Amino acid sequence: MEAAGHDVRWVGAWPEDPGDASILEQALADERILITLDKDFGELAVLHQRPHAGIVRLVNWSINRQAQACLYALDRYSEELQQGALVTVEPGRIRFRR
Repeated sequence: MEAAGHDVRWVGAWPEDPGDASILEQALADERILITLDKDFGELAVLHQRPHAGIVRLVNWSINRQAQACLYALDRYSEELQQGALVTVEPGRIRFRR
């Protein structure tokens, strides 16, 4: 992702996991789109109506294809994501929710 010119912060490098709600809050405070494999962030955003700065969820992608799928979603849905959309990217299917 960084090689494609994106400013990336990897939560895995944090000293401890603060929990999904805190990660989502931090991404919003930093005005960052959250990229995840975890459906819990979508549930926080949709079911619990937690504010966010956009979420891309990757589903059923091999590790070798995740970056390509993510870059495609960021390019194709950049405006929607900047407005707080939730984009779910699966092989052969993309869904987005404003």
